[in-house]
Amino acid sequence: MKARKSAHAVYKTQYHIVWITRYRRKILVKGVRKYLEVKLQEVRKYHPDWEYIEKGIAVDHVHLHMIIPPKYAVSKVVESIKSNTSKALKEKFGFLEKVYWDGEGIWGTGYFVSTVGINEETIKRYVEMQGREDAGQAELEI
Repeated sequence: MKARKSAHAVYKTQYHIVWITRYRRKILVKGVRKYLEVKLQEVRKYHPDWEYIEKGIAVDHVHLHMIIPPKYAVSKVVESIKSNTSKALKEKFGFLEKVYWDGEGIWGTGYFVSTVGINEETIKRYVEMQGREDAGQAELEI
């Protein structure tokens, strides 16, 4: 993956994000899974700079490999995705209102996040080459 540019930053921020259904209930069956995929794409209409590299949906949890620009807090991105998809799934699938009768969402409270990025050797080369690039003597490739 190449580095991306925004107005004031060059970034390569990739994340592996995982969250579970509340009580680990196995609700993400075939039809629900397909609709969840649609809703995940719909979130990108409002945030086109969020990019899914890969999506994995099991019956009781969701994996996303995403690129999130540094101007967004990962916690806010996850909160936005979880709240929008939870509401949409409960509206579309009536059985979820019975499974989660207490008025809360369908997702568990927390989530797991890990960065996915360049390795230590690449960072060392970048720092080493930075001085030469600033002097106009080197072409930098991350």
